[in-house]
Amino acid sequence: MVNDDPQAEPTPNGEPLPAQTEEKEDYKDKYLRLLAESENMRKRMQKDKQEMTRFAIENVLADVITPMDNLENALTSAKSMSPDIKNWAFGFQMILGQFLDVLQQHGVASFKSEGEQFDPRKHEAVESEESESVPTGTILQEYIKGYRCGDRIIRVARVKVSVDKKPSTTPEELTKGE
Repeated sequence: MVNDDPQAEPTPNGEPLPAQTEEKEDYKDKYLRLLAESENMRKRMQKDKQEMTRFAIENVLADVITPMDNLENALTSAKSMSPDIKNWAFGFQMILGQFLDVLQQHGVASFKSEGEQFDPRKHEAVESEESESVPTGTILQEYIKGYRCGDRIIRVARVKVSVDKKPSTTPEELTKGE
């Protein structure tokens, strides 16, 4: 092995000193670690960029959902109108379908809530109703649809939830315990 360092003192057989070999290996190890670290940083930055882009798209789509719901509600009420209005509504129904297609292309879908168990990550309870016929926490009615993109909820559903029927207590029952 040839030693390129003019100040290095080779051993009598021309080999570098063990300290030089150790130093060379140390530098090589540091170089490989820095190379791996820079590659990991590049991948991490690329992943962060993709996530930021995905969240930005999801936020814009979430903002579009409310006007779409309003259009859907307006079209529902147009069914009981005159034939002329129904023709207009048909055109708007097609536009609404295009909006829904765009949401679907980006992986956004509404989820069903009625009859499901209340989940605070997916639902916002705006009303409760006492019920003995269904278990507590069952969603009785969905007022506003919830939407998800993959496993991320981009808008919670606003719902009515069942609660236990409170036992009626008469004044006589209250005084019995005294």
